Amino acid sequence: MGEIKTILIVEDEKPAAKVLEERFHLEGFEPFVAEDGVEGLRMALEKKPDLILLDILMPKMDGLTMMQELRKDPWGKKVPIMILTNLSADDKVMRQILEDQPSYYLLKTEWKLKDVVERAKKIFDMQ
Repeated sequence: MGEIKTILIVEDEKPAAKVLEERFHLEGFEPFVAEDGVEGLRMALEKKPDLILLDILMPKMDGLTMMQELRKDPWGKKVPIMILTNLSADDKVMRQILEDQPSYYLLKTEWKLKDVVERAKKIFDMQ
């Protein structure tokens, strides 16, 4: 088995963050949790995770702003980001996501926990 993949979960809803953290841990990943975009950006640049799960609507700094800031960094340009949000993507959000590759989009109301884990595994297989 290869090295353990790290995942940064940037999610301000504590119950959702806890469920994601526990599930990824059980699946053999090493998850970290940040509660807002400011903390998420700091942790991302410090820990350099293999994947970032990112909420859009958060206090202090929203997910799109965090993604823009992250993409200014040489490492941050390449890290895959999976966006998990309650917002259905409007044109502005989708344009941002498409511009900031590699990034992926999942609507929270339409996914189950296993879908998120499976998508993460697929992203790692593509690298």
